[in-house]
Amino acid sequence: MSAQVQIFLIAAGCTSAVGLAGMGVIRLLRRASLRLSIQASGAVPVLAIVAGTLGTAEAMFLSRHDLGVVVMVCVIAGIVASAFGWLLGQQVASGSAALRRAARSLGDEAGQFRPPVLPLAAEFAALSQELTDTSAKLAESRAKERALEQSRRQLVAWVSHDLRTPLAGLRAMAEALEDGLAADPPRYHKQMRAEAERLATMVDDLFELSRIQSGALRLSSDEIALGDLVSDVLASTEALAREHGVRLDGSATGRLAVRADPRELSRALTNLLANAIRHTPPGGCVHVGARPEDGDVLLAVADGCGGIPEADLPHVFDLAWRGTEARSPAPGSGAGLGLAIVRGVVEAHRGSVRVLNTEDGCCFEMRLPACGGPAR
Repeated sequence: MSAQVQIFLIAAGCTSAVGLAGMGVIRLLRRASLRLSIQASGAVPVLAIVAGTLGTAEAMFLSRHDLGVVVMVCVIAGIVASAFGWLLGQQVASGSAALRRAARSLGDEAGQFRPPVLPLAAEFAALSQELTDTSAKLAESRAKERALEQSRRQLVAWVSHDLRTPLAGLRAMAEALEDGLAADPPRYHKQMRAEAERLATMVDDLFELSRIQSGALRLSSDEIALGDLVSDVLASTEALAREHGVRLDGSATGRLAVRADPRELSRALTNLLANAIRHTPPGGCVHVGARPEDGDVLLAVADGCGGIPEADLPHVFDLAWRGTEARSPAPGSGAGLGLAIVRGVVEAHRGSVRVLNTEDGCCFEMRLPACGGPAR
């Protein structure tokens, strides 16, 4: 056997023995701290090199002085390599600890992630950025949840008041009829029927809104000619417009069509039209129009209400919004749910809704995908 082969076998045997032992140590340390694992991973190659060097040096029959020099060099190299491994482990451990302390801020009341100020390794920096983005999303979600909870509480308060008023009127009129104190019973009966219809409308709106918010709203997908839809809605609200002294007109450009649920889309457009009629002074005009725009279809309802304050425009479609702090609604108005239902129905059809002020009033626009876009 040649000397080179002998040296190769000795080096391979020594380094393999150290490597196998190192694999066992690393396996035992798989649940230990990252710092200890890094130090062990750095120590195993150094020990393998030292073992291979010392084994081959012994087989080369070096002098005692030369063997001592080789041993001293290996020991110094091992110490320096271990020191660098320890420093690297400390750096990784400090970055991990800083990131862990920063992650605890997600559980604070503010819930805002505060990234560490010290320099981090690339992987830890990427993780810190992900936590920062997640913190921003959580903050946005918390804000939406608080706004929704506030709107629900406001809705409960407003609906409770709106239900109490007609119920009190119904009770008073019923008692008057029972006691024979009603001077004009037919008028009382007519008024009681009107209050009952108002209550039924409020209950229907609440049920519709609960279906929208709970995701239980199921839509059919039919092709609807917008010209026919506008004509039908104008006909159904003609009596309300005549009662308020408001003139109605409508138009649809070309042969426009959308795929939507006829009942729900008609309800949304009717809500917008009824809202416009109630807020337009007598002698005014409400216009309903449909036209194509940027590959979509735009359904617009323009009224003569005089406009909405700019500060209120972002809240027009909020739950129970009426544009006033007064708790007493106008006669015939609902519980402030109509516009919230409009937004829910339009968004369920993968559309959007907005309101903008015009010269004489405001214009509500429903943007829907043109015929061919599937509804949810």
